[in-house]
Amino acid sequence: MPLRHGRRLYMLAGLRPPAWYEVKISYPASVPSSFSIRLVNDPGAVEDWGSKNRRLLNTEKIIFKAENTKPVYVLVTVEPEGVVAKPNVPERELALFNIVCDELLLGIPHFAWSVGIAALFCIVLASLLPYFLPLHRLLNYEAAELGDVDSAKLS
Repeated sequence: MPLRHGRRLYMLAGLRPPAWYEVKISYPASVPSSFSIRLVNDPGAVEDWGSKNRRLLNTEKIIFKAENTKPVYVLVTVEPEGVVAKPNVPERELALFNIVCDELLLGIPHFAWSVGIAALFCIVLASLLPYFLPLHRLLNYEAAELGDVDSAKLS
């Protein structure tokens, strides 16, 4: 897509109704640009509206529920933002990006559940480990080993 006044409509395929989804743009930071995304019901009547979606750290995301009766379209617009940091290097003319569409479960993306469960498992393991491996036993064992080494040196 052209970096200046770039605008394109994409159809999201493979959505399962009645699941909730999160759509966002992923792009390299080496191309200074500002992306905007918007859900569109009718691809033939795309007006030039501004986006009123959630913005956080120069990124947008849309959360929506898939309907079984109609396809879902996403309008992506891009504008250059900032300057190229390297001197004597021309600006890029094309913007590279990916549209990321994640299915949500209780408002959390599916891939994040495994990370959360692994973190919870580590916390539980760290809290239960002192009951099975008390620190005072480990210190007594090391002290006994040091005492045996000292007595071996004396004899």
